[in-house]
Amino acid sequence: MEAIIPLILMFAIFWFLLIRPQQKRQKQIRNMHAALEKGDKIITIGGLHGTIDSIDEDTIVIIVNDNRKLTFDRTSVREVVNPD
Repeated sequence: MEAIIPLILMFAIFWFLLIRPQQKRQKQIRNMHAALEKGDKIITIGGLHGTIDSIDEDTIVIIVNDNRKLTFDRTSVREVVNPD
């Protein structure tokens, strides 16, 4: 029994320091992707800044310089940068 307690303690520390924060971050990202709307200013994972022109279940079309339209996967959005 004495050998199991340190293992359980290590697992609990591992859970609270690594696994739980990652799960929270993934939930925030899923919520952000679900809330995307036309007109949102975004930054993609690759660092491209643009505005959402149209949105589909799996893809988005963003407008960049000179009204050029680019199509990306919805999951490629890193953050929404709408000024509040």
